[in-house]
Amino acid sequence: MDNIIIIGILVVLVVVGIRYTMKHFKGEGGCCGGRAPIQEQNKTLENVIGQKTVLIEGMTCDHCKNWVEKRINEIDGAAAKVNLKKKEATVSLEKEVSDEQIRAAVEKAGYKVVEIR
Repeated sequence: MDNIIIIGILVVLVVVGIRYTMKHFKGEGGCCGGRAPIQEQNKTLENVIGQKTVLIEGMTCDHCKNWVEKRINEIDGAAAKVNLKKKEATVSLEKEVSDEQIRAAVEKAGYKVVEIR
């Protein structure tokens, strides 16, 4: 009888774990360390002089995307648009912005820059 109860509890835990994991990978679950929700960031620049593409590791959901956009958009003269499926951010520039400034903003958001081109 005790074994049946233990097996029942384990089955319930596995089912709950699988449901949470599926929600997480769909971008619906609470990931990213339980941070408060971040709204989508829309920043426009008047005189775009160039663009950089930033490959980013660790983003899994829309919350991650919005968090990265928020941090890059805090840089004066830069506006980001993140493509979650490609794991990259396209950063439009209104003035000269160094790769290190962009890298620092992404790392401040909690993610790793793989490459900036």
